[in-house]
Amino acid sequence: MSATTRDDHLSGGAAGTGGGGAASPSGPAVRPPTGPESGTGAPDTMRYRLPTRRGRRSRRGARPTIVLGTGRHARRLASVLLDHPEHGLAPIGFVDDGPGAGRAAEQAPGRLWGQAPARASGQASDRPERFAAALREHRVRAVIVASDPAPGADTPVLARIARDFGCEVFLAPEPGGLLTDFLPPHDHVRGFPLLRMRPVPQTRPSWPLKRLLDVALALTGLVVTAPLLALCALAVRCEGGPGVLFRQSRVGLGGRRFEMLKLRTLHPSGPRESETRWSIAGDERVGRVGRLLRRTSLDELPQLWNVLRGDMSIVGPRPERPFFVDQFSRSLPHYESRHRVPAGITGWAQVHGLRGDTSIEDRARLDNHYIDGWTLRSDIKIIIRTVGSVLRPSGG
Repeated sequence: MSATTRDDHLSGGAAGTGGGGAASPSGPAVRPPTGPESGTGAPDTMRYRLPTRRGRRSRRGARPTIVLGTGRHARRLASVLLDHPEHGLAPIGFVDDGPGAGRAAEQAPGRLWGQAPARASGQASDRPERFAAALREHRVRAVIVASDPAPGADTPVLARIARDFGCEVFLAPEPGGLLTDFLPPHDHVRGFPLLRMRPVPQTRPSWPLKRLLDVALALTGLVVTAPLLALCALAVRCEGGPGVLFRQSRVGLGGRRFEMLKLRTLHPSGPRESETRWSIAGDERVGRVGRLLRRTSLDELPQLWNVLRGDMSIVGPRPERPFFVDQFSRSLPHYESRHRVPAGITGWAQVHGLRGDTSIEDRARLDNHYIDGWTLRSDIKIIIRTVGSVLRPSGG
């Protein structure tokens, strides 16, 4: 991974580098910029709110921070944070923007106050792994995105890795840019805007209630629908013979596979057809019972057992087969992001009519929108809308 020194290291500096900036084996020790370039030459007379929940901190309590970006803006911001550790962010090094950023990396300071050099070298293909290793090794607690990534840059990937590691992630647009016109004026540090990245849903206080809701609804659903489920199973048995339940490998939370249950509406010709055939809509092998079950979504009832097992949730992105997950992940950049939360029986895409043979890109976009803005209230809303859509069945 390219970084701030010529030997492609992400480097941080020791506190005792001294004013002369003596050289070291890992790169030149550079004093943080001051004066006009750093933006600290004039006294700050504006009132501001700190971007940390705990307010001002001492230098000792400042959190080790990595800056994503090696341009002039990134260096000025790092210098200001080093001069003002009361804001709780202590930069220990830079990471460049990926492909095309090597020149900027060589021009950036190689060392900053904080600790020993944080190394994150490697080829482009292993940058995420190297970056994750640097986060662990140096116990990084915050990451600041202070760049405008060029096409092909992996800055968004690195930022999400940092968030998944429990780091606070901030976006720091350059002062005076268009984005700053959309930000609240109090979210800044000494004139540098800072926008906090949304946390993952699993870290929100109400997330455990989602599992409680799942268990309560799944248990209630299985008990209440038991007679109907038995009747459907008997109809399937009479129409198609033995093998009432259909089991199929699907991809859920974190890309893990699980066995999803459905009432069988068709006997596939073999495992290959089950794994790779996209849709059976219009297949003449589907009998009258099978068409009725699919049209009313009653064939999905056994998935309540998947919810009880913890494989699925009542609400979440619909799980897909591994064969198609591989295909869609290669063609749609953000498709894999759907696996940030458990798969669901119903979801935001489904209540918008995206079932069966519909746009995968639209589904992924709506699923990711649901995850980004998840609340328990949104789950309840989707459940209510799902009940309404079942009352006016359209098949799938």
